[in-house]
Amino acid sequence: MATKVLVPRLGEGVEEVTIISWLKNVGDSVNELDPLLEVNTDKVDTEIPAPASGILLRIDIQAGAAARVGDLLAIIGEPSALSGNQADEDPVSQPEPVAPAQTPAPVSEQPPSTKDLGFISPIVAQMASEYNINLQQMKGTGLGGRITKNDVLAFVQNRKTEQDGNGLAIPSPNRPAVEQRAAAPTPQVHSQANAGIIPSGDTLVKHSLIRKSIAEHMLASKRTSPHVLTVMEVDMSRVAAHRTANKSAFARNSVNLTYTAYFMCALVAGLKTHPQVNSSWSEEGLIVHSAINLGMATSLGEAGLIVPVIKGADALSLLGMARAVNDLAERARAKKLQPDEVKGGTFTLTNHGVSGSLLAMPIINQPQCGILGVGALQKRVVVVTDSAGNDSIAIRPMVYLSFVFDHRILDGASADWFLSSVKNALEKWAE
Repeated sequence: MATKVLVPRLGEGVEEVTIISWLKNVGDSVNELDPLLEVNTDKVDTEIPAPASGILLRIDIQAGAAARVGDLLAIIGEPSALSGNQADEDPVSQPEPVAPAQTPAPVSEQPPSTKDLGFISPIVAQMASEYNINLQQMKGTGLGGRITKNDVLAFVQNRKTEQDGNGLAIPSPNRPAVEQRAAAPTPQVHSQANAGIIPSGDTLVKHSLIRKSIAEHMLASKRTSPHVLTVMEVDMSRVAAHRTANKSAFARNSVNLTYTAYFMCALVAGLKTHPQVNSSWSEEGLIVHSAINLGMATSLGEAGLIVPVIKGADALSLLGMARAVNDLAERARAKKLQPDEVKGGTFTLTNHGVSGSLLAMPIINQPQCGILGVGALQKRVVVVTDSAGNDSIAIRPMVYLSFVFDHRILDGASADWFLSSVKNALEKWAE
């Protein structure tokens, strides 16, 4: 018997994946539930386990290619299936070979006026809109001729190389008149076609799928909403004292009590007081979210970052919040997150201070209203005033909170009211 390895549904709304790498080679022995291959869903890199034990007899979709839910990825069978003529002995019918994604084909000379484009992913549709590309002109290299992100990037690159020094597109018989107008500057995409512009001695490091996804989302966010920054300084004395007093007790429950858990709880307090901040913009009106789902930007080192989401954060105690923070951070770095765990966020926290940064202006995680940046915790000399109004000099653990908000939703005053609520929750911590 042979077992088919199919693309599983990795989360709600996830219809396609891109194969990052195969962790086993044809002929290797695999055990059931062993990691078999790594895939990307535009937001998450995750592993697909082997559905059965045996020998990896065949790989049908190579690294770099895309596949949809239910597509055949590979065949796992018994060692005896490798002997003799595999084509005759393979109990699973041989599917039509699927070519891995290569350099995307150029625009056809006579594209039909309308054709069935098949499945178009949201990322491809967004990129086509941003770069003013008519997908009818393109020939996809994905499964069944599907247009992939790489196809769009290659199209942009080809259009760029056809421009003259003034940024005007050079007329070409296989491009419609609309594409022969002056083209807007587009990002430079390096490949064999333009590798000659790389200075001698320099090295071209190919972008990873997650880095491309981050770039696309960051550019889209800046184009979508007007970003405004407001900053406040917070005295963390009470939080620091509470953490010192309770860290050991949390550790006995196998929970690491980090400052991030306190910031998350303070955000919940601020969002409850100012529900307009827990919202998303739409042309019809403001969508105020009933649930508070907090995203937590998590660094993956040189690989980039990911934003797992704590769903229903307003229902968690400090212990529950700390446990959720630990769990998501650990699984994010181990590439064990599921696609559903990076969706549905209504507000995001990014702790840029872990590397020593004091101030930052983070980019909003669309379609959210805002994002809070937390700087490094530092002991600083400050002026403190007692209940009688007397001033004195003291040393306090201080931190800067940087709130970046969508100016379509919030004005300066309402943004500051929200940030003041977060500040007060931290400075008056009494749990």
